[in-house]
Amino acid sequence: MACIFCQIAGGEIHAEILYQDEEVFAIRDINPQAPSHILVMPKVHIASVADMNEEQSTLLARLVFTANLLATKEGIAERGYRLVTNCGPDAGQAVPHLHFHLLGGRQLGRLG
Repeated sequence: MACIFCQIAGGEIHAEILYQDEEVFAIRDINPQAPSHILVMPKVHIASVADMNEEQSTLLARLVFTANLLATKEGIAERGYRLVTNCGPDAGQAVPHLHFHLLGGRQLGRLG
């Protein structure tokens, strides 16, 4: 079975794309956990942050930069937002394609 995020990146499956460039794209989460819930991910298939190599470190920076850009565009940057990625099934990663959850628009509970 093909990766759903790869299919979205390839235009095979429709999604609300909020941002895209040569390396990165962002979509609204279909099951939002906050008023603003965006998924930011690379176009290239990487299963999780644990599968990244040193040459992909600039891609990681690009993902974070894009999340910051979208937080400003969504109006959540000033009050604060959460940027999180899950790594593996025990952490709750449901789709094995690296993606960051950008969450905001309300006060989020403390972690830990």
